[in-house]
Amino acid sequence: MRVGADGTIRGFTHHMDRLSRDCQLVFGVQLDTEEVAARIRRTIAESAPPITIRATVFDPQIGMGNVGDTAAPKVLLTVRAASTLPAPPTTAKTYEFSRDLPEVKHIALFSQLRLRRAAQLAGFGDAIFVERDGRISEGVTWNLGFVDRDGQVVWPDAPVLPGVTMRLLQDSHESVTAPIRKSDLASIRAAFATNVSIGVRPLTAIDEFNFPTEDPTLDLLQKVYSEVAGERP
Repeated sequence: MRVGADGTIRGFTHHMDRLSRDCQLVFGVQLDTEEVAARIRRTIAESAPPITIRATVFDPQIGMGNVGDTAAPKVLLTVRAASTLPAPPTTAKTYEFSRDLPEVKHIALFSQLRLRRAAQLAGFGDAIFVERDGRISEGVTWNLGFVDRDGQVVWPDAPVLPGVTMRLLQDSHESVTAPIRKSDLASIRAAFATNVSIGVRPLTAIDEFNFPTEDPTLDLLQKVYSEVAGERP
């Protein structure tokens, strides 16, 4: 989660709801979100925002041989400097790939980062995943959105991580969800990536399909996101 200079976090409630939900899905136990929030407050007080805080839920007593044991998760908080929003435009190359348990934000990133490396070696900035049925889903660590010829924002109807930035944009700006396949990119006006670290980031190319660096709908989305009020943990 990105902590602004004023110590607030956009979508803090969504972040905590997802963390709690994912803990239940992975470990089968409830997370003490009040304790996590208290630790986040202490971390902010001891830091110099803007910063990015990552909360990782794990159980040090569970290994490969005893994954069926009752879990007693702990939380690790890590801090890094926050990047400037929005991130500059980039490009992406598509690969057939499905994340394991895509609805959960987890730390299994080897396969995704391998494809990011492959994309960068091919001259692109990042990678985009395509399901076996041809539906475009998401980026390596970000959600993917499109603007159609009429200026409508379209989110892919596919298995994706429910990103907080995407959720805030959906709450703040009219949009639709629909299947998007590579053949549909010829009729797309603009494309963008979203997460807390990059904001609303324009994509200027996906494979051989090129998109403008600037678009009025992208400008509006960046403005809408910048005006989302932050929450205090």
